[in-house]
Amino acid sequence: MSTETTNDSATETRLSILGMRCAGCVSAVEGALKAVPGVSDVVVNFADHSAAVSGTVDSELLKQAVQEAGYDAAIMEGLEDPAEEERQEQQRYQTLMKKAVVAAAFGFPLMISAHLGWLPAISSENGQVFWSYVSLITLALLYYSGGHFYQGAFKSLQLKQANMDTLIALGTGAAWFYSTVLIDYSDKLASLSAHAYFEASVIILAFINFGTALETRARGKTSSAIRELIGLQPRTARVVRDGQEMDIPIEEVGLEETLRVRPGEKIPVDGVLLEGHSTIDESMLTGEPIPVEKVTGSEVVAGTMNQQGSFLFKATRIGRDTALAQIINSVRQAQSSKPAIAKLADKISAVFVPTVVAISVLTFFTWLAIGPEPALGYAFVTSMTVLVIACPCALGLATPISVMVSVGRAAHMGVLIRNGEALQSAGKLTCLVLDKTGTVTEGKPAVSTIETVGDISEERVLQLAASIESGSEHPLAGAILAAAEENQVELEKTSHFHAVAGHGITAEIGEHKVYFGNAALMDEQGVKYARHKKKMESLAAQGQTPMLLAVDKKIAGIIAVSDPIKDDSAKAVKQLLRQGVRVLMVTGDNEVTAHAVAKQAGISEIRAQVLPQDKAAVVKELQQNGEIVGMVGDGINDAPALAQADVGFAIGSGTDVAIESADIVILLGSLLKVPEAMALSKATVVNIKQNLLGAFFYNTIGIPVAAGLLYPMFGLLLNPMIAGAAMAMSSVTVVSNASRLRWTNLSEG
Repeated sequence: MSTETTNDSATETRLSILGMRCAGCVSAVEGALKAVPGVSDVVVNFADHSAAVSGTVDSELLKQAVQEAGYDAAIMEGLEDPAEEERQEQQRYQTLMKKAVVAAAFGFPLMISAHLGWLPAISSENGQVFWSYVSLITLALLYYSGGHFYQGAFKSLQLKQANMDTLIALGTGAAWFYSTVLIDYSDKLASLSAHAYFEASVIILAFINFGTALETRARGKTSSAIRELIGLQPRTARVVRDGQEMDIPIEEVGLEETLRVRPGEKIPVDGVLLEGHSTIDESMLTGEPIPVEKVTGSEVVAGTMNQQGSFLFKATRIGRDTALAQIINSVRQAQSSKPAIAKLADKISAVFVPTVVAISVLTFFTWLAIGPEPALGYAFVTSMTVLVIACPCALGLATPISVMVSVGRAAHMGVLIRNGEALQSAGKLTCLVLDKTGTVTEGKPAVSTIETVGDISEERVLQLAASIESGSEHPLAGAILAAAEENQVELEKTSHFHAVAGHGITAEIGEHKVYFGNAALMDEQGVKYARHKKKMESLAAQGQTPMLLAVDKKIAGIIAVSDPIKDDSAKAVKQLLRQGVRVLMVTGDNEVTAHAVAKQAGISEIRAQVLPQDKAAVVKELQQNGEIVGMVGDGINDAPALAQADVGFAIGSGTDVAIESADIVILLGSLLKVPEAMALSKATVVNIKQNLLGAFFYNTIGIPVAAGLLYPMFGLLLNPMIAGAAMAMSSVTVVSNASRLRWTNLSEG
């Protein structure tokens, strides 16, 4: 989580920025923050009006720098109250709507009355008095409904910058000033020039405030992913101190404290069960709706919901160290980050406003020099319309709004996208390298086959094997004991236990000598097994590890253990292949096991007996052959390969996931989420391109039309009020298009 920085170590400070209204504002805020000594990196997110600042610097200096740049800032600490954040968003929306309604309530009746000829001519004696009052009322409305734009423009001017506020202030201010001067000089101008534009200035503000209000509401919805995550953590926790249970604020819970959780309550911090038994809904963390059973020693995660039973647990991670806090931070970082596609918009936005002002001035003097009479009237209308229609709101929103929606949706799926670059690149992958154990397979050996010889039952074979393995530390012993427990098989007492390294175990159970191990153990003990060799070879070819059980030197059965593939691995591989992605499995296992697992998963290419440290070399080799490579691994052992890959996917579950080890983290250990994340990446890039194309097209076409390009051929001029409405709605269109990502079908890739 973000913290307030100190001078001792470099950390990240998150600021809520007030007053940003366009992409130009982003550049101004970034520039102001980067100029503060000690700041190493700044990322300003226009979509949620926040800034992430890295470095060793006092947060008050950051606030001061933002304020000097003409904006305001507040430090965002801890897990903010989502209800308070939502209340503030609603308040901003209501304020903007009120400003829009007040401006429209005066502007539209004035416009209609003027068109119907109900108002006195501006050149008449009564007209001068009437329009003088209109001028004063309009000035008051400009202050009320547009004051924030004029303040922003003035502060930008002081900093020798220009932004959206500059365009709005120049356009509406010029309309009011021209119309006011016109009251005394109307007799000196031709008819079109003698038209007042008081209604235009306030209606433009009505449209812009209305558009900004809709944008604010839409932006609030895109932040819902973070607000919902924040809302998962309870505000209080019940701790056990000195034998007494008491409710305290979540901030006061300490490490190693004992906490009580009752049915229906949320887990306040991460920890380990000390006493009790329950089932917990972990869907917020993994996306898996089936509750998970918890017993003594099980890990529990902050924000998950206890369903049944009361239990005690010990706090192991608190505050910003909990899995929930790390997830929230990861989502925030991704939503604030900029993919490469955003750089084009940033570069254009940096020079856009000054260019528009220059075009407006050029338009004015061109019409004044070669336009038809009344040239001054045409010059004024066209230059004002250029200023109004060119506001680059849509351009600034095009990329961040799509990124916010996508990262939020991914978080709900149990997928953490850690940066915008990964979000853009994941859909371009041509080759995906899969680790075997824990990625394609469950990562937990389990008994897969029990073969009996003679009259002995499967239960008896499992009972003897589990009894003899109960004292063993062999990795496969756990699988056999787990199978016995699952089948409620009662273990028998053993004696004269002897483990033969690499071969197996011998022991006595009752009056019988029991042998359990591989063929080498049987050879050593003189047990004949020739007629069972074919079956053992068959099991080995299926990726299973067969072990022989002999009683009194006679084979009684075969138990095979394997690491089964995950239920959805084959479906995931099928989706990847359908997307045109080359799938390659890399494992340290032998060729036989690797081929067996690959066959079950539908993978045709494998690299077997590859050491963990050599997996990165495999990724690099593929990259040198022109592939864009994604690596899917457990996020810890595969860290070098994940770092080498163009996009690294860490597959894990819950608190065990190493969030820092990959670009994309799959919280639920399902390989199926990988093609879904890739499909989301493709959909997001398409969505961003649509937004950018729309914004560029709008300004590219809108500005020439506003400047009067169509007048010589068709006699058409764009009304400044229509330009204001179009500009406001362009932002709403971009937000609406980005919102479609919430419902895009990802299951088929």
